Amino acid sequence: MSLIRNYSEKMEAGVDEAGRGCIAGPVVSAAVILPPDIDPALIRDSKKLSHAQRFLMRDYILEQAIALGVGMVSAPRIDEINILQATFEAMHQAIDILSPRPEMLLIDGNRFRPYPEIDHACIIKGDAKFLSIAAASILAKTYRDEVMAMLHEAYPMYNWLQNKGYPTADHRRLLLEHGPSPYHRLSFGGDKN
Repeated sequence: MSLIRNYSEKMEAGVDEAGRGCIAGPVVSAAVILPPDIDPALIRDSKKLSHAQRFLMRDYILEQAIALGVGMVSAPRIDEINILQATFEAMHQAIDILSPRPEMLLIDGNRFRPYPEIDHACIIKGDAKFLSIAAASILAKTYRDEVMAMLHEAYPMYNWLQNKGYPTADHRRLLLEHGPSPYHRLSFGGDKN
């Protein structure tokens, strides 16, 4: 099934995040405005792609996008304000960068803190429905994977190259063995709301 190109007649930006369910590393969000003539066959939901396919699609999105932005909120900030608020903060950072300004935001998920003067629609499983959200999903995931690969070089004992900071059994075992790094979320991704 092809992804849907538009939600409305307005200039739209798709917005998604990566790393919300992790216990280490930042939460990363991306916002993307795609041209109306982009080939829908070349963009798919990031969850259905291999690591290599995501990076190939990212290159295509970077070449084709009218505008894009990436926002990132650190583990200490996540602990300070909770993962839900940190996700909204990262999304707003990504939207801040967009030029031209979109008239409509398509948000993956069911919650969002409204962005000033831009309408939005929350779409559950939006990355599997709309091209711009799928593109944002690919950008957020690939940029976050790169951050975790860099952090892995400094902290190889946590195997972040493989687990990307997610709470796998292996990651939890390594965390117990070595204690938390400066990049672990001391709230362990729990939403304080």
